[in-house]
Amino acid sequence: MEFMGLNELREAYLKFFESKEHLRLPSYSLVPKNDKSLLLINAGMAPLKPYFTGLSKPERNRITTCQKCVRTGDIENVGITSRHATFFEMLGNFSFGDYFKNEVIPWAWEFVTEVLKMPKDKLFVTIYLEDDEAYEIWTTKTDVDKSHIFRLGKKDNFWEHGAGPCGPCTEIHFNRGNAVVTTAEEFEAAADEDKIIEFWNLVFTQFDGDGEGNYEKLKSTNIDTGAGLERLAAIMQGKESIFEVDTMNNILTEVTKVAGIKYGDNAKNDISIRIITDHVRSVTFLISDGVMPSNEGRGYVLRRLLRRAARHGKQLGIKEAFLCNICDVVIRDSKEAYPELDEKADYIKKVIRLEEDRFRETIDSGMEILMSYVEEMKQENSDTLAGEKAFKLYDTYGFPIELTQEILEEMNYKIDKDGFTKEMNDQRERARSARETSNYMGTDIKVLDTISQDIKTEFDGYGKTKLTSKVVMIIENDEFVNTIEEGQKGIILAEVTPFYAEMGGQIGDTGEIYNENFKAIVIDTKKNISGKIAHYVEIKEGKLTLDEEIILQVDEKRRDEIRKNHTATHMINKALSLVLGSHVHQAGSLVTAERLRFDFSHFTAMTEEEIFKVEKLVNDEIEKLTEVNTEEMSLAVAKEKGAVGIFDDKYSDVVRVVNVGDFSSELCGGIHIDNIGKIGLVKITSETGIAAGTRRIEAVVGANAIQYMEEKAQLLKEASALLKTMPNEIVQRIQLLLSDVKDKEKEIEKLKSKLASGEEENILASVKEVKGIKVAAYALKGIDANGLRELADKVRDKVGDGLVVLGSVMDEKVSLVAMATKEAVNKGIHCGKIIKEISAIVGGGGGGRPDMAQAGGKDPAKVEKAIGEVLNIVDTLVK
Repeated sequence: MEFMGLNELREAYLKFFESKEHLRLPSYSLVPKNDKSLLLINAGMAPLKPYFTGLSKPERNRITTCQKCVRTGDIENVGITSRHATFFEMLGNFSFGDYFKNEVIPWAWEFVTEVLKMPKDKLFVTIYLEDDEAYEIWTTKTDVDKSHIFRLGKKDNFWEHGAGPCGPCTEIHFNRGNAVVTTAEEFEAAADEDKIIEFWNLVFTQFDGDGEGNYEKLKSTNIDTGAGLERLAAIMQGKESIFEVDTMNNILTEVTKVAGIKYGDNAKNDISIRIITDHVRSVTFLISDGVMPSNEGRGYVLRRLLRRAARHGKQLGIKEAFLCNICDVVIRDSKEAYPELDEKADYIKKVIRLEEDRFRETIDSGMEILMSYVEEMKQENSDTLAGEKAFKLYDTYGFPIELTQEILEEMNYKIDKDGFTKEMNDQRERARSARETSNYMGTDIKVLDTISQDIKTEFDGYGKTKLTSKVVMIIENDEFVNTIEEGQKGIILAEVTPFYAEMGGQIGDTGEIYNENFKAIVIDTKKNISGKIAHYVEIKEGKLTLDEEIILQVDEKRRDEIRKNHTATHMINKALSLVLGSHVHQAGSLVTAERLRFDFSHFTAMTEEEIFKVEKLVNDEIEKLTEVNTEEMSLAVAKEKGAVGIFDDKYSDVVRVVNVGDFSSELCGGIHIDNIGKIGLVKITSETGIAAGTRRIEAVVGANAIQYMEEKAQLLKEASALLKTMPNEIVQRIQLLLSDVKDKEKEIEKLKSKLASGEEENILASVKEVKGIKVAAYALKGIDANGLRELADKVRDKVGDGLVVLGSVMDEKVSLVAMATKEAVNKGIHCGKIIKEISAIVGGGGGGRPDMAQAGGKDPAKVEKAIGEVLNIVDTLVK
């Protein structure tokens, strides 16, 4: 067995199965498509589920992939064990109704023993307890040692996931600890101790299970192989841990250089180093697939991983942002297999850097809040932080629970872990409840998605808006029917259609379907999960029967407007990259007849000047009246020519490229105008941020752009009339008005100050003493929250050893503030508790520190009553 690098091993596997007539596909994106049951792709077969269920037909019945995967279920074990990771690559070979056990078992053995040259005496095989067929194949078609085959139960060697396709599996294991194994019990014990590790799992999908233990044989059996690349590499490189594998060790070494420490010298540091090594891989790949840090969904997974890695960097003594540089190693070592990493390198680094900077701010603000909690615990003579507060730090402020625990332990405090766990579980339950009910495919399967692969629908609408075809399927009330008639709504499928189905951001066509017997309005056009084109219709006249001839006519005027917006979207995409930089990548789009929307990667709001430049670039190009042409070519040639596109989509071997002269070139299946002069004009109506690092442009074209500008001109006329000036003098007039307003505001502030000064004497005159503490509790009118704080601060300085509590009503809103001297706090005064009680009286809520707190309220009539309770509350607080 010779040393084999991880990249070399991946290629060897894929080439081997290509030699067995498998189609090699690139890895799918980590973001699932059409699968609501998954947040992220977590297994090699996950993106292929429609093929296993028969809802979609693959390009070939034999496929091989190396799939990017992210799992966070065992995140607490990452860095502690030698094999857990959040990011990993899964090698797979799949058969959809083609070969089965007879072929795949000998192939697996051939690859492992002849290509990888693993010593046969080190290999063990497990099969499902009742799978005699697999045992027969292993013992007659391979030369595996029969004493190295063990039968295990459902827990180990039967794959199923709720209801749906399932079946027994066989696994190949490597004995790396020289364990002596003669029985299944000894084998399981050695596996539990990681002396024997499983690296290859062959799933024989041959049953349809109901999730309750009942199984029916599938008409078409499938093969699903999963082989962990990192684990396989560890075996081939003679390593005990996946973190010692060449590509991962390169990252690990870089982390130690940045931290200035040596790996292996300190067990606690080693865990942090391994966590960073793993997490930076996940973060890099997630961002390359378009995931952005956020507080929900897959964005939260990314943020959690990135911040967890950053925190462990902090523990290692790394003070500056560093993950944004460590990711260079990930990109360098993986770009050959995943070229999108190199293409988006600058973008990935910028996103990571921004999040690292935000996290450093979070650490600072989190520390401030934690210290306020510590002060409260001191006042309450408690040694335990409530689980609710620990969870609030974690969930609201992004402050890691481990860091909270570590800081508190240094100060001899602890956390109510049970309370924290309860809050965490409640959150998970809320998230689980919010997730849509799903089955094996990740969503309740509609009848539209169960259409047989034998039914064909063809799009022939690039150059046509009207044609004659035959009805091949009718659906009404989510059932297949033979007829549909006046007054009903349903779905019609035809052999050929000129209607474009919603895809790639472009909305579906509308129009009419009719013949001499009936007429239907097409209200939308979409594709089902396997790509069949479905017309959503309302029947206006007559009756339609299956197999009838029909005329399909697209609303041509509406389509023309959609074409203009779609071509303009391509041009805006190109102009943005020219103005802002090559890091700009499409993050989503919407093309309608009325407007266009384009989401793109960028890290700051565009300036007015940048927006103007983008508009000018596009409109200057439109004036050239350049022709738009489309051509078909291989995906490789399209990339080589510089065509842009979202390349994680699964394009076929031949792709369609839309060229706007020499200005832009994009992969696109949508419909476009033939000359950009028809667009007329492009006007950007807004530019906003929709997520960290993602911006959105909205624009209108042609007649809609002219209408938009006419509306703005009308607004300008109306504004100038109200301001009693000419349109070209509006700015000057507004400046004069603003100056006047500022002068008036200064006068108001002076009057407020005089009013507050007058009240100051009244407040001081109202001071009473409770258990040796001077208390000024007073209700006022016409002072806002800011003025109330300033007044309380002044009074506190003059009261001496005491407490000031003020309430005020302004514009029907209640403001409350409490301030106490240090001596008063030491005697038991807690402003936060006082404010909490009195704010409840006025229908509000609030709290704060022992020395200062504030709140608002909704019931002005009860301010006097609330202030009147202050003396009683003080009496209970001071012992």
